[in-house]
Amino acid sequence: MKKKSLSEVNTFDELLDVKYGKNGTKKRVSFEKKAQKFILSAVLKDARRLANMTQEQLADKVGTKKSYISRLENGNADIQLSTLYRIFEKGLGRSVQLEIK
Repeated sequence: MKKKSLSEVNTFDELLDVKYGKNGTKKRVSFEKKAQKFILSAVLKDARRLANMTQEQLADKVGTKKSYISRLENGNADIQLSTLYRIFEKGLGRSVQLEIK
């Protein structure tokens, strides 16, 4: 089967297939993990800004360091689920829902 060119792509899924390979391939899995980390970092940054908090204020409120919040917001740190809940629920007053597919 011939690989599609970018000009033949009609959907976002097809674009991902062309650029990163089919679902389950090593390159596609790596891309999706990076994309999820980027999304989480953007959501965290936006939620903190909407709460009118600095990184330092949020860190103090949840018992962590400003540098950790900064690394999370820049997508440069992994996060434990318990920490994620603590930051969003205790620190930002937001609820967290986890979906496993």
